[in-house]
Amino acid sequence: MVWNLTSTHTKPGDLVMLVGTGHKYFIFPLQAGGSYHTHRGLLKHDDLIGLPWGSKIYSNTDAPFFLLQPSISDLLTDLPRNTQIMYPKDIGFVLLTLGVSPGQQVLEAGTGSGAMTIALANNIGPDGKVISYEIKEEIQKMARKNITRLGLEDRVIFKLGDIQDGFSELNIDGVFLDVQNPWDYMKQVRDTLKPGGPFCSLVPTQNQVSKLLISLRRENFAFVEVCEILLRYFKPDPIHLRPTDRMVAHTGYLVFGRKVEEPESDNNQIDDPDLDTKKE
Repeated sequence: MVWNLTSTHTKPGDLVMLVGTGHKYFIFPLQAGGSYHTHRGLLKHDDLIGLPWGSKIYSNTDAPFFLLQPSISDLLTDLPRNTQIMYPKDIGFVLLTLGVSPGQQVLEAGTGSGAMTIALANNIGPDGKVISYEIKEEIQKMARKNITRLGLEDRVIFKLGDIQDGFSELNIDGVFLDVQNPWDYMKQVRDTLKPGGPFCSLVPTQNQVSKLLISLRRENFAFVEVCEILLRYFKPDPIHLRPTDRMVAHTGYLVFGRKVEEPESDNNQIDDPDLDTKKE
């Protein structure tokens, strides 16, 4: 299996994406002698091998498709799943804000179907490592299949267990949590992070954000930020440009912080960490 975005022509083993009318798409690996069946006809792999990316092709029923390389966003959206995955709009912001870079060692907990794991593994490159903790074995099996499908399995260390027991790694470059109660694990996160290391968690509700903010303060995290990412597409008509009828709105709140040695005094922080809420 090859996912190589630098090639100009298809070859056996490449992951390809066929995009048809209405932007309906199909992603699969090219295999010599193989065939791919869609509701709009059959395509033989041998007819696709060696073509330039972007070629217009036709099925045996003359249905048109474009032959494209899938982006990381395409792959994550198409990911087989047994849990809710993170959306690319959130993943991209997390990667940039955490500063995930080639050669780093990053840790996540709550592997799920592996969407965030794939994005992390793609960014840390062949010399980095993603350590991914999951408590449910069957969920982890699905993530392993998804990572292997993209040829990224050498970059990921899967661990099965309860993070309440802590992490065995030290001086980790960044931590991401996608678990139901991240506020219960801030000491464990602090213990595994390098000095000044960044942290992020995704939570769906505001009361969860409040609990996490209290826990971050208790464990001496600073530079804390809370945000949500909203994505609105526009109809690409140069004469009648307007927003599409639907948008990708709230998917979750992103909470960021950095491990520091002394807590900062900040008006945005909660003055009394023993209170669950505080009215201004």
